[in-house]
Amino acid sequence: MSIIAENLQAVEATIGAACAASGRPRNAVTLLAVSKTFPAQAVVEAMAAGQRAFGENYLQEALDKMQEVARLQPDTPIGWHFIGPIQSNKTRPIAAHFDWVHTVERLKIAQRLSEQRPAERGPLDICLQVNISGEASKSGASAAELPELARQVAALPNLRLRGLMAIPEASSDPARQRAAFARLRALFDGLRADGLALDTLSMGMSGDLGAAIAEGATIVRIGSAIFGARHYEQ
Repeated sequence: MSIIAENLQAVEATIGAACAASGRPRNAVTLLAVSKTFPAQAVVEAMAAGQRAFGENYLQEALDKMQEVARLQPDTPIGWHFIGPIQSNKTRPIAAHFDWVHTVERLKIAQRLSEQRPAERGPLDICLQVNISGEASKSGASAAELPELARQVAALPNLRLRGLMAIPEASSDPARQRAAFARLRALFDGLRADGLALDTLSMGMSGDLGAAIAEGATIVRIGSAIFGARHYEQ
């Protein structure tokens, strides 16, 4: 068994335990393997261990990786999720090549994704990113902006608004972690009460996935715990 397969097994056990502790079925939570900065071969190893959803932050790296993975594993369907910041001039390839986008925070970006989504690919699944901790350094719509943004994005063709995503302020305190995720869950519940058919809370990473699952996460984004430490090029 490869190191990546072993790591996936360990992460799977952690998710399973968190689901059990929260009284949730294991199939209520999707593991998104964050493969940014890792080569196509790492994705292929994860695929061999059964992983089918992968998250990427950097567009050109992702496009090159998709092409290589498709060459190496042409018959295994997987889902690609874009989870990085979105510049207006990058929306066309994102709309064309990804299955999900987790980081929509402005109507303009959503409109461009809608206009540029190829019809044959079907609707693009969208999460709105919320700046749940109010940090100046973090991307995301504010809680005050969210209801109107959600209503406008939900009305766009070629997109399917699925839910919300957040990266709360880092904390090692489980109570603080849960409080941040509870705020996102409350916003999600409010939008659903207003009639939006949302089903996705993309929240929780390696250090806080237990708290995220306890507060209702349906997608957790795990990278280094699966693929190892990242080495960013300077």
